[in-house]
Amino acid sequence: MTNGSSDFTQLLHDQALRDQIAHVEQLPPRDAAYGQSKAPMHRLLSERLEALEIKQLFAHQAEAYDAAMAGKDLVVVTGTNSGKTMCYNLPALQWSLAEPAARMMYLFPTKALAQDQLSRLEKLLPNASVRVGTYDGDTPANQRGTLRRLAHIVLTNPDMLHIGILPGHELWVKFLKSLRLIVIDEMHVYRGVFGSNVAGVLRRLLRLCEWHHSRPQIIACSATIGNPGELFTKLTGRKGHLIDQDGSPKGRRTFVFWNPPEIGGGQRLSSNLVSSEVMTMLTEGGLRSLTFNRARISAELVLKYARERLKKNGEVSPTKIESYRAGYTPKERRQIEKSIFKGDLLGLSTTNAMELGVDIGGLDAVIMNGYPGSIASFYQQAGRAGRGVHDGLAIMVAHEDPLEQYILRNPETVMDAANESISINPENPQILSQQLLCAAHERPLSPSELESFGASAFEIAESMDRSGELQYRAGMFFYPSHEPPAPRVNIRGSSGETVTLLHDGEELGSMEKWRAMQGAHEGAVYLHRGSTYVSMELDLDVGVAHVEPVEVDYYTQPILQSIIEPQVTMLEQGVIALQGVRLTTAIVGFKRKSLDGDTVLATEPLDMPPQTYETLAVGIVLPNAMPGDDPARFLGGVHGVEHALLALAPLLSGCDRSDLGSAWYAFHPNSMSPAVFVYDQMPGGVGLCEKLFDSFTGWVRASHQLLHSCPCETGCPACLFSSRCEANNEALDKGYALTLLKSLAGDGVF
Repeated sequence: MTNGSSDFTQLLHDQALRDQIAHVEQLPPRDAAYGQSKAPMHRLLSERLEALEIKQLFAHQAEAYDAAMAGKDLVVVTGTNSGKTMCYNLPALQWSLAEPAARMMYLFPTKALAQDQLSRLEKLLPNASVRVGTYDGDTPANQRGTLRRLAHIVLTNPDMLHIGILPGHELWVKFLKSLRLIVIDEMHVYRGVFGSNVAGVLRRLLRLCEWHHSRPQIIACSATIGNPGELFTKLTGRKGHLIDQDGSPKGRRTFVFWNPPEIGGGQRLSSNLVSSEVMTMLTEGGLRSLTFNRARISAELVLKYARERLKKNGEVSPTKIESYRAGYTPKERRQIEKSIFKGDLLGLSTTNAMELGVDIGGLDAVIMNGYPGSIASFYQQAGRAGRGVHDGLAIMVAHEDPLEQYILRNPETVMDAANESISINPENPQILSQQLLCAAHERPLSPSELESFGASAFEIAESMDRSGELQYRAGMFFYPSHEPPAPRVNIRGSSGETVTLLHDGEELGSMEKWRAMQGAHEGAVYLHRGSTYVSMELDLDVGVAHVEPVEVDYYTQPILQSIIEPQVTMLEQGVIALQGVRLTTAIVGFKRKSLDGDTVLATEPLDMPPQTYETLAVGIVLPNAMPGDDPARFLGGVHGVEHALLALAPLLSGCDRSDLGSAWYAFHPNSMSPAVFVYDQMPGGVGLCEKLFDSFTGWVRASHQLLHSCPCETGCPACLFSSRCEANNEALDKGYALTLLKSLAGDGVF
């Protein structure tokens, strides 16, 4: 089917379902806008476009081709399925034909996306003289040398560039000398820790190119974000020519905001269950869909529930749906990807691993099991349905969560919002020091070269010289070992240590160490492609968790506790300060929660080693209690302010909830007053708290609106309660929290 929204409407006549629809909005279709490129194009390339019946270029494609031919670095920012790949494929093929010695490197954030784009590129090749191939961890060793020597266009990912190409750049001398173009596709993915690391990796690549007397152009493509030019500069150190007028046509888009039904006691049915029910309805209606989940366990739960419903109903085989996420073995991922591309699956429950532009064809609908975490991701995920001129349906199933219930009450927050900016911090001391180690191993660093890594790079290099990590001699910083540091630097954010999950000696999957501490501890439930396992033992020293298949009617969630110690104040304005803090976090227990409604069945203690690191926080000083105030109500108000601010912070900073944490104090010795802290969970910070500091008034105002717009009297899961609360949502006072938030915003705001 190609008209998902109208077909799905047939399924909404049931009154019980219609009562769960909080809001429906349609975006009208859009006609194409075409352009004519002025720069010459090789005859073979023009003939190939004609053979593919591409008679005209969209306006942004033509502009991009001309700008590339004029030697400009480009930033192309247009919508999902707008033909952005042509903006770099056409220049790359033109140079491959006109300059046979020229080489191009395409960077994609995932191997699956690189494989998908390879197939598209191969269809566009004018003849066999242009050689292309993927170079990643799955590339056979006997093919790698041929690709290095002969391929005009190499498709890879930042991880392979970081670990497999730059440390052995002596094998790539010919390629680097002739490198004409670097493509950064899906640039908006490079946010936070990952983006900050990729900025260092790209500077290492450009530094080696300069050493070999080449200066490749850079073309970056991105979904619509608020700061594409700034992000491009932070990633590459260059300024790019911005192209943001989308000339591609669009079909009608229908957005449905779905609120799970109440089940009593102020609770709603689990969004995992509701998402599985919607997925089942779509599947049984013959519609192809993707269900996006914020967490790996949600992706597994949705698959489990949906398969059970399909089996019970007996209309469609449960094998017609699958799950897909990180942590599966490479063999499993390739198998699932093959089934998707062949069209054997009707539904897929996934994490944001499938958010990117992998074309799985003919999708009618997208289900978002919870708000994805940013406006850009919301529209990127929604854009996977009804690609091109076909109509598409996007359904957001809200969690019983203050942020998402706030969005349901204020859908314009998402539908009318400007795209948020993406934060990265390449000069984060922890990230930059690791990148400098890698750069110095590849080639000794001169002080002048350090300038491209940022203003603080020389100071950090000097401190590393004092600590012995680098050695300064003959005017250069040397890496004092032959063993490359890159394999020990995980650019996606963890320490690099992983834990393997084993069942009867066979590898079931893997997790980062920090994730295993939260999800593979003794007693934790691990879900894998619809099957349930329980962790019997976690050995962090060996890096192994032993799991056994057990059918249980619950899942588990870790309980964390945090202690925050302010160290230094960087910026201060009235009651708010941007501060460096020392954070100690410990996993002190876990909850067993029912599958049917997220009810807490039991709480178990854990004794796990604490983790301490330094990061950035926004510290907010609250007014002291007035004489005669009820002390219990006042403390409940301070606690409530913490919950409200943390709930809305991701909307203001454009990040996922897990990127931020919070703490509150009835009396903090630094301020001699009550205080609330919202902190960046990444050591050193990646720019999130700076954005919160800059948007303080809007942040407070939205937090007040969150509480004020909810009809409850004393606080509920839709406005004040938090699943992350260390005090189990006790000692909260909604009325006093509203009073404190109003006082923070100042006169005339409300």
